[in-house]
Amino acid sequence: MTDAEFSGKTALVTGSSRGIGLAVATELARGGAAVTISARKQDALDAAAEAIRADVPGARVLAVAGNTGRDEDRAVVVERTVAEFGSLDVLVNNTGINPVYGDLMTADLDAVRKLFDTNVVAALGFVQLAHAAWMGEHGGSVVNIASTAGLRSTGVIAAYGASKAALIRLTEELAWQLGPGIRVNAVAPAVVKTKFAEALYSAGEEAVSAAYPMKRLGAPEDIARLVAFLASDRSAWTTGETVRIDGGLLATGTLG
Repeated sequence: MTDAEFSGKTALVTGSSRGIGLAVATELARGGAAVTISARKQDALDAAAEAIRADVPGARVLAVAGNTGRDEDRAVVVERTVAEFGSLDVLVNNTGINPVYGDLMTADLDAVRKLFDTNVVAALGFVQLAHAAWMGEHGGSVVNIASTAGLRSTGVIAAYGASKAALIRLTEELAWQLGPGIRVNAVAPAVVKTKFAEALYSAGEEAVSAAYPMKRLGAPEDIARLVAFLASDRSAWTTGETVRIDGGLLATGTLG
């Protein structure tokens, strides 16, 4: 990525106070984008904004707290982004939750509803708002953060995987409806070393990573570089695509 690849453009990254979201926001800022970061806690966002500025001197960063699952909070995030920076060219739907583990027959349905509302419906909500505020008239790029669990059954994070499968289908439908002005793609990571995914490798990282041909888990920066590519003009003829980024895991025929 060149230092000026996103010069003059504005990016909004949800769930970006840490982990993959923070890495993505930093990568886009490094490419010259003005960046809005959003998550629930303002203090965590403020710390993340300072981290981005330390990594990318001169970066323009707006930190707006909000609950992705609330319609009014999403509206405020988009409104403040356009008011502050004058555009909204890149949207990265990174927010995701996983309150449901194990057997679907005993899953709490209210928790499953919340999971789908946050992981799928809220992503669509952000796209609708970005379309109305800027992209519908000026174009843009959307990247949704899905998961390999949306591509193959895990038996462990089944409800989460189903929500990510829905997000992948949503990506394809949006690409069809919003082209050619707006491109919509997704990335599907396997296990990445973040606090969010810690439960999946905390019992033994070496044993988990042994299943990967690359013999390591993902790093947030691995995902960020791919997201930046899909958000940029370098992928100008790519839309409706879900790019697997999993250290070769699914090539082995297993998820662990």
